[in-house]
Amino acid sequence: MSVHKDVKRVTTETLRKMKFDSEKITMLTAYDFTTAKMVDVGGIDAILVGDSAANVMAGHETTLPITLDQMIYHAQCVVRGVERALVVVDLPFGSYQSDPQKALDSAVRIMKESGAHAVKLEGGEEVAESVKRIINAGIPVMAHLGLTPQSIYQFGTYKVRAKEEEEAEKLMRDAKLLEDLGCFALVLEKIPATFAKKVSESITIPTIGIGAGKDCDGQVLVYHDMVGMNKDFTPKFLRRYLDLYSEISGAVAQYVQDVKSVNFPNDKESY
Repeated sequence: MSVHKDVKRVTTETLRKMKFDSEKITMLTAYDFTTAKMVDVGGIDAILVGDSAANVMAGHETTLPITLDQMIYHAQCVVRGVERALVVVDLPFGSYQSDPQKALDSAVRIMKESGAHAVKLEGGEEVAESVKRIINAGIPVMAHLGLTPQSIYQFGTYKVRAKEEEEAEKLMRDAKLLEDLGCFALVLEKIPATFAKKVSESITIPTIGIGAGKDCDGQVLVYHDMVGMNKDFTPKFLRRYLDLYSEISGAVAQYVQDVKSVNFPNDKESY
């Protein structure tokens, strides 16, 4: 199913209404024009220009190395390919955590230079001042709790979060705080499904889950994982809809064979 061009643009208000109407929200990542166009035409509600670009586009082990300039470049590429979806851009590690003014400056740059519609950042109480400063400037903020990959060296593991009561209580407090501060949505990553349901029912803003069960208000996956371009990443929460790794490497092997055997180009493919 593809979406017609006359379909209205998705806004932060659209997502709030979808939660109110119990309509699930769909979100995928994209980092370039061509992918963004395909994802948008497929009918996705929101596109995340994720700092996961550090992993899938640049080959880094964590999301930490990607810079603000690089995030803006990826966001510019995505925005050019999108007609309908809401485009949300990750604030990269080091661009918002310790200094609320720096956080605001980073968010302003993303909005001005890329044309995106919102920013996303990780954390709760510890980034409250940064969230407040950005929202007061009129920039929509999507929050992110649970497994927060930018803090991976602090956690020391990519295991499920909020299993212990103390951590779960803090996450619930943070979720309510982020709602009170004015965040328009909240990503919940790798937390128990029953707890994600509880969080989703406790706040009025939409929750978008990744490895957080079916009772979140929406779901997000990394595009490269979902279409099977990344064959080494196999978490429990991932459903692969294609096996592009095999398809593409197979096509390349066929092309190599055809060129070497002088089968390509043939007479019909020559001028």
